[in-house]
Amino acid sequence: MTDTLSTIKARTSANNFDTTHVMTAAEIEELVSYAQHAPTAFNLQNWRVVAFSSKAQKEALKAAAYGQQKVADAAVTFVVAGIKDGYKEIGRLAKPLLDAGAIDQAAYDGWVGMTVGSHENNPQLQHDEAFRSASLVSMTLMLAAQAKGYVSGPMSGFVPDQVSAVAGLGANEVPVMLIAVGRAADGNWPRKPRRALAEQVKIV
Repeated sequence: MTDTLSTIKARTSANNFDTTHVMTAAEIEELVSYAQHAPTAFNLQNWRVVAFSSKAQKEALKAAAYGQQKVADAAVTFVVAGIKDGYKEIGRLAKPLLDAGAIDQAAYDGWVGMTVGSHENNPQLQHDEAFRSASLVSMTLMLAAQAKGYVSGPMSGFVPDQVSAVAGLGANEVPVMLIAVGRAADGNWPRKPRRALAEQVKIV
């Protein structure tokens, strides 16, 4: 394990993976368990992942991702999906805090009411929150992979309808990102140059 700041600086997008590396279901689930700690608006947790680890399934996903070889070469390639109607679950998700006495009934009712009221008739917000949540989860997943000694390669190059079909996503689930994870093979580029900090930050 490395410290958080070193992990952030060490992570870079990989294209070449050790094709002999196999990850167990327990190892895959452990990575996702770290990603569960990513924040989501209203604590909706409006995302899920489908982990492609078998050769046949990775080949099917590769076909939906413009033939990118890393999809098949990595030990596992994740489809990270956002859930557009995740707001419907807020009552169940918030109830443990109410039951534990961490919030009172008024806070619970306000939380649920605000969540449903802002999302129910707002498809743009539902879409945007699905993408935000899945993106935060994706970055957390990649940092967890880096900390565990793996490399990762995020991809936005895919055919959404085809990925949805291969991953078995529902009508209210949208594929946001593919992430290949595994051990590095030779040939990966070093960390790519970053813009000057002054180009990207303004302190007011």
